[in-house]
Amino acid sequence: MTYQQTIAEAGNQIGRFPTTWSGIEAEAVARMRLQNRFRTGLDIARYTARIMREDMAAYDADPAAYTQSLGCWHGFIGQQKMISIKKHFGSTKGRYLYLSGWMVAALRSEFGPLPDQSMHEKTRVPALIAELYTFLRQADARELGLLFRALDQAREAGDEVRAHQIQAEIDHHQTHIVPIIADIDAGFGNAEATYLLARKMIEAGACCIQIENQVSDEKQCGHQDGKVTVPHEDFLAKIRAVRYAFMELGVEDGVIVARTDSLGAGLTKQIAYTREAGDIGDRYNAFLDCEEISPDAVGHGEVLLTRNGKLMRPKRLPSNLYQFRSGTGEDRCVLDCITSLQHGADLLWIETEKPHIEQIAGMVDRIREVVPHAKLVYNNSPSFNWTLNFRQQAYDRWQAEGRDVSAYDRARLMSADYDGTELAEEADERIRTFQRDAAARAGIFHHLITLPTYHTAALSTDNLAREYFGDQGMLGYVRNVQRAEIRQGIACVKHQNMAGSDIGDDHKEYFAGEAALKAGGKDNTMNQFAA
Repeated sequence: MTYQQTIAEAGNQIGRFPTTWSGIEAEAVARMRLQNRFRTGLDIARYTARIMREDMAAYDADPAAYTQSLGCWHGFIGQQKMISIKKHFGSTKGRYLYLSGWMVAALRSEFGPLPDQSMHEKTRVPALIAELYTFLRQADARELGLLFRALDQAREAGDEVRAHQIQAEIDHHQTHIVPIIADIDAGFGNAEATYLLARKMIEAGACCIQIENQVSDEKQCGHQDGKVTVPHEDFLAKIRAVRYAFMELGVEDGVIVARTDSLGAGLTKQIAYTREAGDIGDRYNAFLDCEEISPDAVGHGEVLLTRNGKLMRPKRLPSNLYQFRSGTGEDRCVLDCITSLQHGADLLWIETEKPHIEQIAGMVDRIREVVPHAKLVYNNSPSFNWTLNFRQQAYDRWQAEGRDVSAYDRARLMSADYDGTELAEEADERIRTFQRDAAARAGIFHHLITLPTYHTAALSTDNLAREYFGDQGMLGYVRNVQRAEIRQGIACVKHQNMAGSDIGDDHKEYFAGEAALKAGGKDNTMNQFAA
């Protein structure tokens, strides 16, 4: 409804109690309702799921319409990101939130910093989703509150044209609420545990859940060694569990991202159950590293398989894990992806060891032979040394083209000595266009950086500490933080406003009228930033 329609609706409701509700103002109610557009997390999940489905369809029509996100570990970080996006680009379209299990483990656990091994409290995940959306809803309330104050000022000045313009801005206000891709790790247990956690995440506002095919109790970060995968039937049961959670809660457009870690995982915890030759269990087991043995060579307690009429002994480690054959990672990834899409997943995530478009595209081409509209979410990971990787790719490309590379030492290309060289400039340009190029060539619908705000927090704190505790003293803060905030129009320079002080003053006036004791008077030092 429009602003005036919302006022009218509130007025009708107040009118039912003309005596006892006489102190309630219809316009104040309308303002509070507009500032709280999304009443529940499920409202958010349904709204953002539709947006994500529309974006997926747009990408199918034009790969240039890819989407992006940055990982956020606190509601404030997510809020400031979306405020910044609206300020710089005028629209939130195509820009999402990402919730990283790595950052939940490292930054939000009561145990303190933990590695990405699903050891953190799983309830921290839906709690962070709820926190992110609480801050985004407050960003809406703050922005609309500023418009309401501007409307009041225009009315007081008798400027009807300006008042009409502001009311149109209110009617067409774009929310800060955007889709979130939320990491459920490997489900934190069996399929039932996955369902229960997924339901909590959806209730908190998640429209998209990312789940990986590692073993829950052996889970590792995708960029570390020691990863252990599960047979497809186990993983598909968890995908179905997430879908049931979406359907139960009425989020029919909910999106599931199936992540495969098989490219870097050389182990499985169990041998897949096989009903007949060539079924999905048999195809999973075909990748096991086995040796043919004769019946008289069978040792005590050994596990054996038959393959094409031969007796085979899979390589079993002291950890009771089984080893895959070397060099089968890409084939396993392709099978994982096809199987997941055929059983309810909407998007794929292939965890790679380097950002190489042709490596990704090679697997996607094979997947699309079976599922033509297969699309990826891709981790533009801080675990990659982007500078070194792309300089080495440029070096290898030059060498293959017969160009002179004698001025470069491939192993030392990270050195600042090469900054500004032709090779370094070419590498940087490839980094700049990586997302666009990968969206066009490798089927990547969504590009995200998992841990950027972890690193930006460390970098900005290091810079401030170096100057403030050094000879720059207070100038280290004023020049590099406060003055920069003012010059760049960072809303947080008025931190009292950002924290909700003005919203609170508005409420006090609604509740107590002229008797309201407000914080935003003439002696508020935030007035120094009015200019």
